[in-house]
Amino acid sequence: MSSGEETVRKAGAAGDPSDSTAWPPDRTARFVIARDVEPLPPELAGAVVALGNFDGVHRGHRALIDAVREEACRIAPRRPAAALTFEPHPRAYFAPDQPMFRLTGPAAKEIVFARLGLDGLIERRFDADLAGQSPADFVDGLLKTQLGLSGVVIGHDFHFGRGRSGTPAILADLCATAGLACRIVPAVSPEPGQPPISSSAIRAALGAGAVTAANALLGYRWFVLGTVRHGEKRGRELGFPTANLALDSCGLAHGIYAVRVRLPDGTLRDGVASYGRRPTFDDGAPLLETYLFDFSGDLYEQEIAVEFVGFIRGEERFASAEALVARMHVDAAEARAMLVGDAAASMLG
Repeated sequence: MSSGEETVRKAGAAGDPSDSTAWPPDRTARFVIARDVEPLPPELAGAVVALGNFDGVHRGHRALIDAVREEACRIAPRRPAAALTFEPHPRAYFAPDQPMFRLTGPAAKEIVFARLGLDGLIERRFDADLAGQSPADFVDGLLKTQLGLSGVVIGHDFHFGRGRSGTPAILADLCATAGLACRIVPAVSPEPGQPPISSSAIRAALGAGAVTAANALLGYRWFVLGTVRHGEKRGRELGFPTANLALDSCGLAHGIYAVRVRLPDGTLRDGVASYGRRPTFDDGAPLLETYLFDFSGDLYEQEIAVEFVGFIRGEERFASAEALVARMHVDAAEARAMLVGDAAASMLG
């Protein structure tokens, strides 16, 4: 989608990620996306926004989303509630030579925000001008004048402005002066006495293969989006044809996973996936290779979504292709068993 393009996507019931939605997302429904420097569309005029990077859109972020919807209703009936985020991620902007494991890229965020009942997403470019703004310029220039917002909701640890000099308290004071509502949401912990939920903790869990723990912090099953690419066709030769995705800077532990896959026509398929370097064969660049159970079709050059349900084992080097195939049959059986009766929340329907 081009810079400044506005698109609309179908949103499920507010706060209920289990509701079904069209795939690809319905472009005649109410979820509106406004990118880059374009003015806001009428659907988001005077919006109240949850402000942040929202990597993962986890349970802590969910508290901000719930709060922004409440705040919008408090200010006025039918006041739009949206998220305001920035691309590229500030960490990627300040350290472009240090690859970052992003839990949710822009396209995945659109899906999650829509499914959580927001009216739209405002995405602004993070560049030298924005990074150099003072806290006052950020509030008066961007939030009030350019975007015409009614209010903001932030987390307890939100920092902004030049050198991250703006704190939640400073933002609250500046918003009061500018006539904007401001609500600060406290940290959310998995259980009383435990550390707050964070994107870093979810990355660490996925890096250890602890998919169940990561999903518990997210509040839904972690998923990736990608376009199916051509590979060596080795899986087909072994009796396990796979849909292959290249994942950019992915920190997921190399290994075998039980997965569900959303196909381009909207159907969900169970499967088993390998993420790693294929040490039995070429030890090449990391690749996500997914075998879909009971499926026959051509998915090349089409976008699919793969969500991770459970971890089966780490990546291994086998003495022969025959030994690998024997283990793949065991992996597939274990994946089928994991997927039976699984009722965790999904963003894919």
